[in-house]
Amino acid sequence: MHKFAPIDLEPSPANTAKVSARPRPDIGIFRPVADDAITDAATDSDIAREFIEHGELSAKSIANTQKELYRFLTWCREEAGRSFHQLSVADLNSYKEFLRNPPPDWISRTKWPRSDPRYRPFTGPLSDASRRQAMIAVKGLLAFAEQTGYLRRNPARLVRNVRAQHASRITRYLTQQAIALALATVTGRVAGTPAALRQRERDRFLLVAFAHTGARLNEIVGANMGAIYTEDAGRWWLDVMGKGNKPRRLPVPPEMLTAFRDYREAFGLLPQTSRTDTTPLVLSSRSRALARLTDEAASEALKAVFGAAGLAAAATGDSDTAAVLRNASTHWLRHSMLTNHANNGVQLKTLQDTAGHANIATTAAYLHKTDHQRHDEIIASVNGKGIL
Repeated sequence: MHKFAPIDLEPSPANTAKVSARPRPDIGIFRPVADDAITDAATDSDIAREFIEHGELSAKSIANTQKELYRFLTWCREEAGRSFHQLSVADLNSYKEFLRNPPPDWISRTKWPRSDPRYRPFTGPLSDASRRQAMIAVKGLLAFAEQTGYLRRNPARLVRNVRAQHASRITRYLTQQAIALALATVTGRVAGTPAALRQRERDRFLLVAFAHTGARLNEIVGANMGAIYTEDAGRWWLDVMGKGNKPRRLPVPPEMLTAFRDYREAFGLLPQTSRTDTTPLVLSSRSRALARLTDEAASEALKAVFGAAGLAAAATGDSDTAAVLRNASTHWLRHSMLTNHANNGVQLKTLQDTAGHANIATTAAYLHKTDHQRHDEIIASVNGKGIL
């Protein structure tokens, strides 16, 4: 059998029968589960499929989990020669080290489909952060296997997580002045045709929306018009679906609401909408059918805004701002919103809930005020008295 033979990790279609207790060709070794098990999985790949299906993951998360579990299942078969029931703590620690430097025959710089015989599970060694994510997937799978009775014991309980260094501070963000320049640039864009007007107002809305909400690209693009609504004495909100299909609602300030209404009017829509409005929130300016803009197109639209703003900054001699704007992307606006609010004294718990961070330490990385104060104090001291 080919070393990297495909392993079926696709979740079962809805309303299909459970797998039967028989060997499957994609993993090979059958092990009976406990009599009181709450799973019908008969093989390691069966329980992996159930684990993926149980998580109610997004399509992207499913793909990432499948990739990590394919690597692990293949390693169990080809390198360890063991089923899940035979794994020890030492085996799992060996796999953790294996990820640090996979053998050359496990690596291909070209990302071939798994069905292609040239496919290899890795494109090179994994960073500590990637190894950490890989082991989180493996430990999650083995914990699920134990909980369902597929495994009698779970050796992963005794395996320590990979320690990955996190950046202590976020550097890819725009100052409020840079964002204001980008806004002035898109607002001043000439719109001589209806399509150009639609594009200008949509891009202006996108810039304002990302800058004020700190939402992720797919969260804004994936929403509908009805996701912007009011309740509680005129407070306006935007509902988005975050990572792990977790709903979140974000405050909508007046500036964003004004941009939203101007944008709708440019597309021939009434300024007001209703919560039942399923029209895509981000529309293609080229289509008359109110078609949703893709993530990639929305990203490129804002990169064009940043590029034009960078040229405007360069024309005034502000080369630093010009350089930053030329490199900016949509996600920088998320960093910018969190950074600017953190430095303005907004509580980290409030920002954590708004950003949808699972860990408040992630949010704390956006707080630069201490660094800025330290820098200013040192420079002020040098300027005032000198040290040389």
